[in-house]
Amino acid sequence: MADLTPTSMSMNTMDDARAVQIIRSKRDGLELSADDYRFLTTHIADRQLTDAQLGAWLMAAYCQPLSMHESAVLTRAMAASGWQCDWRGFDLPGPVLDKHSTGGLGDIISFLLAPMVAACGGFVPMISGRSLEHTGGTIDKLESIPGYNPFPSPERFQQVVADHGLAIVGQTAQMVPADQRLYAIRGQTATVDSLPLIAASILSKKVTEDLDGLVIDLKVGSGAFMQNQAEGQPLMDMLDGVASACELNCRIMFTDMHQPLANCVGDSVEVREAVRYLTGERRTGRLHQTALALSAELLLLGGIADNADSAREKLQAALDSGKAAECFQTMVAALGGPADFVDMPDHHLQQAAVIRPVEASHSGSVNSIDGRSLGHAVHHTAAVQDSRSFDHRVGIAELCELQQRFDSGQPLAVVHARNEIEYQYLAGVIKQAIKIT
Repeated sequence: MADLTPTSMSMNTMDDARAVQIIRSKRDGLELSADDYRFLTTHIADRQLTDAQLGAWLMAAYCQPLSMHESAVLTRAMAASGWQCDWRGFDLPGPVLDKHSTGGLGDIISFLLAPMVAACGGFVPMISGRSLEHTGGTIDKLESIPGYNPFPSPERFQQVVADHGLAIVGQTAQMVPADQRLYAIRGQTATVDSLPLIAASILSKKVTEDLDGLVIDLKVGSGAFMQNQAEGQPLMDMLDGVASACELNCRIMFTDMHQPLANCVGDSVEVREAVRYLTGERRTGRLHQTALALSAELLLLGGIADNADSAREKLQAALDSGKAAECFQTMVAALGGPADFVDMPDHHLQQAAVIRPVEASHSGSVNSIDGRSLGHAVHHTAAVQDSRSFDHRVGIAELCELQQRFDSGQPLAVVHARNEIEYQYLAGVIKQAIKIT
């Protein structure tokens, strides 16, 4: 008997012909209509558009880039492909706010900003993504927390935000399903860095969240997709234009990523560093200033603070009082994680079999850090099951910073690996990626 599961069902002849025509039109550089994009996103979401057709359309859209208008139309169609938040029935006492990062190495800002903003009176419904290329994924990191369910029902997602002020989750078959599938196929078809597709992917999730304010953290440097601000400016312009067309109250800020934002790379080690930050055990300078800047912008957008100084004072108070850490803990517990996770992270996070430093071979100062090489190495080493999931134990911790001075034999970083072979591989990459002069 033929397999009639949803993933193998094909479109009828008329719809199949239209899909081919849409692919051909985009291949030839024509602008697609709103009806075309509704057709695409509907059949992407219900999986009647095959992977081959989707890959062909993505490559056509990469080679014949979507206009800003098309990106906005695609964004709205992707948001409408599934369930959307509606906060009117919740009578929330504060604004609904969110942040999105374009991806960078050691980026744990989501785990800091969401509880900080929630502790100040905002409500943060954050729909995040998985790892793409060398940058870590927020959802992959959250899955290192035992029991944490990053894919609740939409109703549960909204209720956790309303009850606790925040919820960090991923796309599901119900929430932005078209983007969920597009996101995965982009990573398999070398179309990740298409600016209109990046904008549509980011903003479709934010349109779905029904926000009062959004901050986009556009990262540039060796640890990000964009190498410098000049490269990042076109994406900023695209995001700004598409957000405006979708009536999103949005601010975009650049973050320098010529070194990892936190001094670690890898799922479990980054979650552990986030807990250290929230509890006050350790707050490194760059990470702290970036978290404050992005969070303060959200408080201003939401009317929680009147000026930047007031916003920073509120955020610092939320950290110092422990309220931000408490918000993170209540979210983790509400979504199935341990009720004492913030108090006992080392008890709950799995530890690698080999945890050992990598020492500097000579004295000098750190002149450069090749974040892309470090990210790819951790991504490659941690990948299991055909690179579709990751061993959360693998990572690099206690990573040095630019301009830091070293003597020969001092540790540049600490490798977390499953065995000696992986340790030697990651140690070799670290020594190549960190230039000491």
